[in-house]
Formats: sequence, C-alpha cells, structure tokens
Amino acid sequence: MNLADKIFIDNCKDILQNGVWDKDYNVRPRWEDGTPAYTIKKFGIINRYDLTESFPILTLRKTNFKAAVDEMLWIWQKKSNNVNDLNSHIWDSWADETGSIGKAYGYQLGQKHKYKEGEFDQVDRVIYDLKNNPASRRILTNIYNFDDLHEMHLYPCAYSMTFNVSGNKLNAILNQRSQDMLAANNWNVVQYSILIHMMAQISGLEAGELVHVISDAHIYDRHIPIIEEVITKESHDSPKLDIDNSITDFYDFTVDSFKLIDYKYNQFKVKVPIAV
Repeated sequence: MNLADKIFIDNCKDILQNGVWDKDYNVRPRWEDGTPAYTIKKFGIINRYDLTESFPILTLRKTNFKAAVDEMLWIWQKKSNNVNDLNSHIWDSWADETGSIGKAYGYQLGQKHKYKEGEFDQVDRVIYDLKNNPASRRILTNIYNFDDLHEMHLYPCAYSMTFNVSGNKLNAILNQRSQDMLAANNWNVVQYSILIHMMAQISGLEAGELVHVISDAHIYDRHIPIIEEVITKESHDSPKLDIDNSITDFYDFTVDSFKLIDYKYNQFKVKVPIAV
C-alpha cells in the first residue's frame, strides 16, 4: 500500500472511531439546502511524507493533479485573490461580483515587507533565503494576518509554511488550522509537495520531507458514507513525478511543468457536497 493511501486511511479510521462531534454547537458551515454541516473531528494530527521515496497522491480515488497545482500556482506564483485568474471554480462560492475573495491567500503572500537586504514579498523572501541563507531557521511564510481577517471572505485554512534545509534536502512544515478530509486533505498534500519540489529545484537542493500539521481534522456528516467506501478501495503503486528540470526560475513553472507517470487510481463518480 502506498504511503499517501495508508496515511489517509489511518487518519479517517481514527477520526471515525475516536473523533468528537460538534452537534451540540451552533456551527458556521451550511449545506446548499441550508442545513447545518456538522463534523466529527480529531485535534492535532501530524503526518509525514518522505518525498524522496514517493509522490504522495491518493490512488484510492483520483486527486485532480493539474487543478491542485493550478490553485497552488494561483496563490504562490500569481499571488492572486481573484478567481478570474484561476482555471477552476473551486473558489467561486467565496468570491464577490468582481471575482475577489478579499485580502486572502495570494494577496497576503504578495505584500512587500522591508528587510535590511531590501523589500521582498513573502515568496521572494523564501527564495532569497534558500539561495543565500540556507542555514537560516527563519525561512517561513504566514498568511494569517489578523489586521486583514475582516476583509477575507474565508480565513486561510493552510496558513503557514516553514522551510528548513538539512544537508542538501529541503524540508517543510505545512500548518493548517482546519482540514476537510474528503474534499481537501490530499489536495493540499499534493500542492505543498509540489511547492517543495519547486523551491528545491530553483535552489539547487533536493526535495526532502513534508510534515503536515492539522489542528482540526474533520469529516462532514454527509461525507461519512463516501469516506467509508473510499477507504475500502484497492491501493495502487505511487506514480512517479516528472518535473521539467531545465527550470531555474520559480516564476517559469507552469502546470505543464509537472507530469505524473503511471498514475493508477480507482474510479470515483460521486459528486462530493461542499459545505460553505
């Protein structure tokens, strides 16, 4: 069984068997019909993915690889907060009439800050430090800006990345305050694994480990039967990640710079309801 599938199955079983329900609370999320979207959750899940061993994409069901990468590039490369710059509709529910999701995600990464070396936004500061100060223990991003929360249409879920160079390996910790296990768990793992590969390649390093820290890992009530079916499916071998190794500039990567070789997965035709 490949690692991504094993971790996903173990997490979901743990949540279903040992999790805590929020049905006694007045929850914020609602289903499309207005019904409260309750969850069963576990607090404080930590998963480790060794990117030298395999690329951590689910095979229990398909993860839309290109769409996941496209959203990551929308945030980290385009530094956009407008859905008109995105090639999918996953953010439409949170966008206003202009397409904006407020001062969230890409907007925060793109804000420049003053340092003794000059002005950088958060992404360019990471790139600068990986190339010039790889031993630094201060290479991180954080988009949970309290001053701007009231102008965000959705508070950031995946809110910080801490990068760390150990030998010739680039490792990173992804901190996430909230995780919809069915809709978003492997989606985020795929995105930030690709980000580590990108940052490593342009810095002359090798991708090492992604550590994924989830504060509130939850399964929505209407997702439970879907999860219960998915985790019984056959696991396939992990695909091989192929990257255009001629790219040396972070901003030259495109969705087509990444390919999965021999990605086998089980068919999944269920439309997953999303709570908003």
